[in-house]
Amino acid sequence: MKLPIQVTTFVVAATCISVMAAAAPPKTQPKTQPKAGATRTEHDLLGDKQVPANAYYGVQALRGMENFQLSGVAINHYPGFVEAWAIVKLAAARANTQVGAMKPERLAMIEKACKAIMDGKYHDQFLVDWYQGGAGTSTNMCANEVIANVGLEMGGHKKGEYQFLEPHDDLNMSQSTNDSYPTAIKVALIMRNDKLCAELEQLSASYKKKGAEYLSIVKMGRTELQDAVPMTVGQEFYAFAASLDAEIALLRDAEKYLYAENMGATAIGTGINVPKGYPEACAKELAKLTGKPIVMADDMIAATWEQQGFVVYSSALKSTAVKLSKLASDLILLASGPRAGLAEINLPAIQPGSSIMPGKVNPVVPEVVNCVAFRVIGNDATVAIASHAGQLQLNAYEPVSGICMIESQHLLYNVSQLLRTKCVDGITVNEKVLEHYMETTVGIVTALNPVLGYDKATEIANEAYKSGKGVLEVIREKKLLTEEQIKDLLDPVKLANLDKSKYPSPKAKTQAQ
Repeated sequence: MKLPIQVTTFVVAATCISVMAAAAPPKTQPKTQPKAGATRTEHDLLGDKQVPANAYYGVQALRGMENFQLSGVAINHYPGFVEAWAIVKLAAARANTQVGAMKPERLAMIEKACKAIMDGKYHDQFLVDWYQGGAGTSTNMCANEVIANVGLEMGGHKKGEYQFLEPHDDLNMSQSTNDSYPTAIKVALIMRNDKLCAELEQLSASYKKKGAEYLSIVKMGRTELQDAVPMTVGQEFYAFAASLDAEIALLRDAEKYLYAENMGATAIGTGINVPKGYPEACAKELAKLTGKPIVMADDMIAATWEQQGFVVYSSALKSTAVKLSKLASDLILLASGPRAGLAEINLPAIQPGSSIMPGKVNPVVPEVVNCVAFRVIGNDATVAIASHAGQLQLNAYEPVSGICMIESQHLLYNVSQLLRTKCVDGITVNEKVLEHYMETTVGIVTALNPVLGYDKATEIANEAYKSGKGVLEVIREKKLLTEEQIKDLLDPVKLANLDKSKYPSPKAKTQAQ
């Protein structure tokens, strides 16, 4: 089993050291310590220490809180991470009981405590800073101590009466920080991935709905910001949705790389102090509690330092961020103006845009999507650096990888919801502007090749460029086509090769939970 105190230097060279404080704090999880008052005496390797009497955490969590006052972001900032610890500790206790290592009456106390924490209670006791040395030992011991003391009270005992339920011997039984900490991160990510994917599906559906609304409205497509060939607004928005669907598929696939866990590996993967059958039983309990196909890793020594699951899932989050940023930037460009830009679409006006320029409204939602995307991209770089920085049988930098991934997941969910509800849902199209572009663009000349031939189309294009006239204007002046032929030429089915059967009307979906 892991020593009560692990002294480890925690150095991470990363592109994102600070932690974004924009994420909403837990609803009822204050991040301040309990008020000063009476204390109880607890003891660890370094000696006696006074712990606030009303605190459920113990001596080792308190040392971690005192030593690592760095970011101001406690581990309870993301409730899903605290809930994940309760799931991991409950699975471990059940497995230990099944193999005869834990007494049923102690499991009963742990069951009650873990279920209460899974229901959102006692989160205010998880106060250790996310940034910490020791590979997460302070966090693991915080979980052990809080669950033990909650269990003691629920079992009719007092906090600190560890002869009835002990943080090390019971809550950390058959475990080490080196297996429970990465497993808790994996569980937290797995349990929130469905939520993120569901919200992205909502956003995709919003783009599809907008595409259906403007399916036959012709516009100019652009490559390298130059007029290319015609398409429809509907095709453009359906393409946005299709690209998001690909990211959702990637996130679901990346989740699979988090299913292999190393509970029972203990310190370095050899399984010291672990009873026979515990690792298999723990994996089954984790699968049962999460509803996901969590399995024991094939090689526990490799799994104890291996970071592939984190690298893969973080990369999927980054890919999603890159995609959202691309789509947001396109919306900013398409809505530019409103008088001296493209002005093809209108974004909902949700707040004044300037403190000095009257009447200005900025694309603040797509802009904040970009801000979040840049953060997530930086977080992924941090995960990559932290993942290769471990030495030999352990990676001590999982705390920074953990907060980067959980933060990225949280921010992507929130910003996707914001983009959908306060931007995409309210987009309108300036059809007159699009008609003007179609009338004046030279890009439509490509569609004339089958009708007038390449040489004649080139001649028309040159004249349009030189005179500043539109292609259709030149055609009308030269009476090369009748109005009926021009109308037929501008038919979106022909002009944009629009196959409406490929774009069924999107079905409404329920709000992501």
